[in-house]
Amino acid sequence: MLLEDIGWNDYFKALFELSKIENSFPARIACEQKNLYTIFCEAGELLGEVSGKFKHDAGSRADFPAVGDWVVVTPRPNDNRATIHSLLPRKTVFSRKAILGGGPAYGLGRTEEQILTANIDSVFLVSGLDGDFNLRRIERYLSVAWDSGAVPIIVLNKSDLSENIEIQIEQVEGIALGVLIYPVSAKNNQGMESLIEHIGKGKTVTFLGSSGVGKSSIINCLLGNDQLVIGELRKSDGRGRHTTTYREMLLLPNGGIVIDTPGMREIQVWTDSDGMERTFSDIEELANRCRFRDCNHATEPGCAIMKALDDGTLDKKRYNNYLRLQKEVRHLKLRQDQKEARRISREWDKKIRQHHKNMKELRKRGLA
Repeated sequence: MLLEDIGWNDYFKALFELSKIENSFPARIACEQKNLYTIFCEAGELLGEVSGKFKHDAGSRADFPAVGDWVVVTPRPNDNRATIHSLLPRKTVFSRKAILGGGPAYGLGRTEEQILTANIDSVFLVSGLDGDFNLRRIERYLSVAWDSGAVPIIVLNKSDLSENIEIQIEQVEGIALGVLIYPVSAKNNQGMESLIEHIGKGKTVTFLGSSGVGKSSIINCLLGNDQLVIGELRKSDGRGRHTTTYREMLLLPNGGIVIDTPGMREIQVWTDSDGMERTFSDIEELANRCRFRDCNHATEPGCAIMKALDDGTLDKKRYNNYLRLQKEVRHLKLRQDQKEARRISREWDKKIRQHHKNMKELRKRGLA
């Protein structure tokens, strides 16, 4: 297996030179299940697990390897395994907010970053053109996709079921400014050539979307076989039952790399960077036209947003979704600030305890 075929390039080579240890080599995480990792490397496919030092140094779940990550490993040839010693810095990362149970000490649970995929070039955001068609969900996925650093591409599957495909495409174009949009039909294997153009040799893409939109069906078309199991359609709404239960890296015949992910009904934002601004650039531009810089977009005179809502140039549902996501970002920032405050407090408590311990030892020796 050539490293270049699984995404290796000069960027990661330079990082590896800074991180390598004796007898180590680079490998890429292809799958993760119960703290065991399937890794791809020049030696082929191995089973890897992180070292004790790696576990000790990891501060959160985001510090552990995720599918798509490049890692530094040493072989254990006797059992066809490898030990993972370190993680190379990620070039791009697709994350979401995860709430972990933590009991009373953590209130409603700890907020942590969950890495979905890493080191991806493009994100295919899949939406169905059936009864599950949802513009607000596409907006949410776009916000998170832009934050990943990868290029988002919208894939509208089940074009064979749509009765108003031109109208639906126009609606998506209205909320995904400058984003490529491809209608496809995995059932009829139509439109796949448009996707293949974005998956060249050594390029990594991931498919994200809610359960039943047909991600596995599309990937099977790209693979040229039925490698991924597909659930039967429900009679009630025509949506497929979700079958992918873990993230997995797959190698395409043309040399491209696909990361399949479980479907998610909802994805929570993690960062407060420019993902929202890029997804809702029209609303951000309107806000800049308001008469007052601190306009609350409610009753202030000269509010460009209220004017656009009144004359219909700004869709009220889109604006309400924007406000909802903004609220999520503010809430997340508050939780992150509280987490950082707790960390600093613990660090100071640790320093104070160590100071008292040192002073006690000095007094015992008659030095204080």
